[in-house]
Amino acid sequence: MNFDFNDEQKMLQKGARDFFEKECPKALVRQMAADEKGNPPELWKKMAQLGWLGLIYPEQYGGGAGTMIDLVALEEEMGRACLPGAFFSTVLLGGLFILNAGSEEQKKDLLTKIGKGETILTLALTESTGSYEASAVETTAVAEKDDFVINGTKLYIPDAHIADYIICVARTKKGAKAEEGLTAFLVDRKSAGITCTLLKTIAGDKLCEVVFNKVKVSKKNIVGKLDQAWEPLEKTLQQVTVARCAEMVGGAQKVLEMSADHTKQRIVFDRPLGSFPVIQHYIANMVIDIDGSRFLTYEAAWRLSEGLSCAKEIAMAKAWTSEAYRRVTANGHEIYGGIGFTVESDMHLYFRRAKAAEVTLGDANYQRKVLAKELRK
Repeated sequence: MNFDFNDEQKMLQKGARDFFEKECPKALVRQMAADEKGNPPELWKKMAQLGWLGLIYPEQYGGGAGTMIDLVALEEEMGRACLPGAFFSTVLLGGLFILNAGSEEQKKDLLTKIGKGETILTLALTESTGSYEASAVETTAVAEKDDFVINGTKLYIPDAHIADYIICVARTKKGAKAEEGLTAFLVDRKSAGITCTLLKTIAGDKLCEVVFNKVKVSKKNIVGKLDQAWEPLEKTLQQVTVARCAEMVGGAQKVLEMSADHTKQRIVFDRPLGSFPVIQHYIANMVIDIDGSRFLTYEAAWRLSEGLSCAKEIAMAKAWTSEAYRRVTANGHEIYGGIGFTVESDMHLYFRRAKAAEVTLGDANYQRKVLAKELRK
């Protein structure tokens, strides 16, 4: 099998790398980590003009009709650049769910606006346990005439504080299985009864607690079918997980390159740092981790693009890549030594991102449970 990018994807990746090196310096990354909103408007606008915000949406919604492989090529460069902002929450979590479950009217309206950079979206699924399983959803939505009334608390919701709309997953009926009776609602963030509180995070990414207190939502704002949100939600999570793996691969690759350069430039006891066997082993381990992550991610993306079963491959990719990225950054710190932990060094930016990405969309232990379940089928 050949998972290499085609010529167009290589051009996309090179163009993205050149763009981010110019438009997304580490100074901006640090600034956005400290900024309350965390979404640089000029950068967001330029990405929209390049068509990246609509890359994987169909052409009828103003998108680029790209594949998951196209998205992987772009996401690698975003990870390499430590891209700040609402791409993950808006284009992936929110936009892909609308694409998978929304009505034609919702797709034409929201996906077109996302592609133009005019709308910020997010998906509110996780609650107190942080689990992505259907059984973890305790937020309720009760029918009341032409509306539903939502009550509950969502946790770790990306960019909810700046979102125009929050797609809230709530339980509308108790079914025989936890996956039954879940419904998704498109909720205006400014609706009465919604409270967003920004949480402190290790990577400076913008995660929120979102409290729904008797929030009224019209039945017209249901995304997908009543009581049947789980199937499109599961598909969306698979797509987003592969994209996050690609982002981690890009970050890990940059850490490897930074570390390798450092071993050539740093002189210790009149010798280049890279001449010491232990340092060579660190670099070798980093290469093994990155190549394994890349292969698993590309295979999962290819299977998604081809419409093949891929739950097993996605679980393997996320389980391996989550831990591999953390190991790569830890090895990078060993190579850099104490200077790698200073604010002036970029190494700590990648380490913090690795720790944050590790638990997003389920950590390695969660993914191993998913894998074990798939293997029993």
